[in-house]
Amino acid sequence: MKVDVLLGLQWGDEGKGKVVDVLTPRYDVVARFQGGPNAGHTLSFDGEKYILRSIPSGIFQGEKINIIGNGVVLDPLLFREESEGLARSGHDISRRLYISKKAHLILPTHRILDAACEAAKGHGRIGTTGKGIGPAYTDKVGRNGLRVGDLFHDFDRKYAEARHRHETVLHGMDCAYDIAEIEARWMDALEYLKTFHIVDSEHMINRLLADGKSILAEGAQGTMLDVDFGSYPFVTSSNTVCAGCCTGLGVAPRHIGEVYGIFKAYCTRVGSGPFPTELTDETGSTLCERGNEFGSVTGRRRRCGWIDIVALRYAVMINGVTRLIMMKSDVLDPFETIRACVAYRTGGTETDEFPFDISGADLRPVYTELPGWQTDMTQMKSESEFPPAFNAYLAFLEAQLGVPVSIVSVGSDREQTIVRYAD
Repeated sequence: MKVDVLLGLQWGDEGKGKVVDVLTPRYDVVARFQGGPNAGHTLSFDGEKYILRSIPSGIFQGEKINIIGNGVVLDPLLFREESEGLARSGHDISRRLYISKKAHLILPTHRILDAACEAAKGHGRIGTTGKGIGPAYTDKVGRNGLRVGDLFHDFDRKYAEARHRHETVLHGMDCAYDIAEIEARWMDALEYLKTFHIVDSEHMINRLLADGKSILAEGAQGTMLDVDFGSYPFVTSSNTVCAGCCTGLGVAPRHIGEVYGIFKAYCTRVGSGPFPTELTDETGSTLCERGNEFGSVTGRRRRCGWIDIVALRYAVMINGVTRLIMMKSDVLDPFETIRACVAYRTGGTETDEFPFDISGADLRPVYTELPGWQTDMTQMKSESEFPPAFNAYLAFLEAQLGVPVSIVSVGSDREQTIVRYAD
């Protein structure tokens, strides 16, 4: 068997949670391979809405195995809040969720460091969610991190050393803080975390593969936020691309199967950073309101713009995408004309390749225009109902990206999902 990978192709918020939920019936296992609780995956079904931050989005489907992989950074306090919230709504996940011993812990001082470092950047702020993700990954790379498995290996000493190290930095920044209350609750949440299956996840996943089990790997954020290939430095702290699945789960490259690349029919970005197709006019506001473009974790308003084919083509290449999934098609329903960026113009030259830096003041998107469909897509149940102009938009995207659009979403509910190409 192979590990199929599902990831975002833009700046995150593409709708990965819904698609994982829709695809999960095809798989035995869903495994999250990177990111932290700054990534909110929203799922809607049976008239209810759920937001998952650390728990894989396959948790609602039957008795499927769900794994939090070693590439994830986990905040015990937020994990407990998320897990208990699911339990109150009738979803007891304790038997079906497994947590890697090698997943790194987000400490209370990581949150304080995150806020202090962001404030110190002034106008150069990244737009972090303040959840401590960056400092946790910094400790991981600096070989100073605490992992879930450390809970059973001299944890008190390791934690005291980490806290002392962080507080030395905070004192040097002349940062005032009070850690007592949050630390007490965090320690209590550690005991809750211990009640779950804590495993050597890399061995578990490879055993499952050897036993013929099918696995779906779930990514967080999006390709354009990858620490290596995204719009650096306005990126997240992990590898959000397909290669991150191998390191975030302990899976060899030869075991990678299908790569599902998810994108919106337009484009959004939250926080700071360059955004070539951003619209600050009425059109941008319409996209925001129709798409309900507000962060599921932070509530922050997302910046909106037309689809960026240059960035999408780059993301398809980096990830080796085999199937595309287009989300929020219905948001474009009222537009008479749809625009798509097919190249960038800068310094008197034009390029259709994603450049080293897209923050230049003279960089301008080059657009092509397509007719809109001006039809309500939300009630459609099959591809046969698609209007001709929408089919033309799909054909245009497939020609530009060289990959078929296999699934189209026409609304937030899991039922509003149309499969064009079956296995």
